[in-house]
Amino acid sequence: MSETSAEALEVVAGATSTTTGSWRIAGLAGAAIGVVAAGAAAGVALERMTVGRGMRRKARLALDSAGPYGSLRGTPGKAYADDGTELHYEVDDVEPEGGPAPRRRRLFGRKAPAPVTVVFSHGYCLSQDSWHFQRAALRGVVRTVHWDQRSHGRSRRGVAQAQGTPVSIDQLGRDLKAVLDAAAPEGPIVLVGHSMGGMTVMALADQYPELIRDRVVGVALVGTSSGRLGEVNFGLPVAGVNAIRRVLPGVLKALGQQAELVEKGRRATADLFAGIIKRYSFASRDIDPAVARFAERMIEATPIDVVAEFYPAFTDHDKTEALARFAGLPVLVLAGVRDLVTPSEHSEAIAGLLPDAELVLVPDAGHLVMLEHPEVVTDRLADLLMRSGAVPAGATVGGYGSTSTAQPG
Repeated sequence: MSETSAEALEVVAGATSTTTGSWRIAGLAGAAIGVVAAGAAAGVALERMTVGRGMRRKARLALDSAGPYGSLRGTPGKAYADDGTELHYEVDDVEPEGGPAPRRRRLFGRKAPAPVTVVFSHGYCLSQDSWHFQRAALRGVVRTVHWDQRSHGRSRRGVAQAQGTPVSIDQLGRDLKAVLDAAAPEGPIVLVGHSMGGMTVMALADQYPELIRDRVVGVALVGTSSGRLGEVNFGLPVAGVNAIRRVLPGVLKALGQQAELVEKGRRATADLFAGIIKRYSFASRDIDPAVARFAERMIEATPIDVVAEFYPAFTDHDKTEALARFAGLPVLVLAGVRDLVTPSEHSEAIAGLLPDAELVLVPDAGHLVMLEHPEVVTDRLADLLMRSGAVPAGATVGGYGSTSTAQPG
């Protein structure tokens, strides 16, 4: 056994007991690792001192029942990956001529958009619902496809992973190709990806250059990276990050083998989990609590063994050369300036290799920028659709979808 593996097993040793105390240890480890990997990490000490646990639990239940986020559904469909994994997708079609379309007229000023399909790919430990605001804004305006990556959301667990094959970003690119074949087999396509979803889009381009050449008319890469993710420090001291990197793969593997225990621990440490998510998902102080809770629910829904399966793929991810496939296309590269998971410098590097791309850096925004500042993301997506010829030039989205709780002055 290597020194790193021994250290990892020592870290996890306390998480393998069935006592309540061990559940808390497992929960803290599972929460910290699962959410750092998903794009969320760090502290709720002040809230825990000032608000009782029962009151916090009631608040979470109230937010769960009140928030409309993630409630949009489309026409469901199934695609099958090359290893047989069932992938869930949903299609929102353009409204029929003559139907009610007040937002369509406000957004784009026309009733018959060009026949384009916009395909949204979500990030690690999220689901298709993470695009809630953009989906609501574009609904009825243009045909959209929203899908859940393997082992996430409503898609099935990866068949290859059940047989011991590690997840790779290339596999996710092939999954996206299967979804396109099923949900958008012909016609122009705009590809939109956040975080891991952006990496999925790059993997698609790397493996299917002819598809990009023949059918893709626009690309949006949101809060993502083309490589060098092993250098990200998540806003932590360098020494601490190096120590975490040394043991993290072994810790994750061990936690994944104790999934049931860790899930109990995550539930027992829900307050810490919520603070971790908010710290690393959002930068705005006035984020709508219902939106923060919505993000928490999505990440909570990702089992720790899925977190463990996917994490190693990011260290190996390098699709810098594949970016050349997008040269000459309308491309949007957008990131939050205060993103601690895929820092905005990674988006700047992507834009540097695509000099014709539009680079948008959103101040006071974290990793989940499409939930934190949806009006900015939706506006730039609408502009991308115009530049790609999908909708008429001159149309604007305006300030649709602000999640700020601050009142105008």
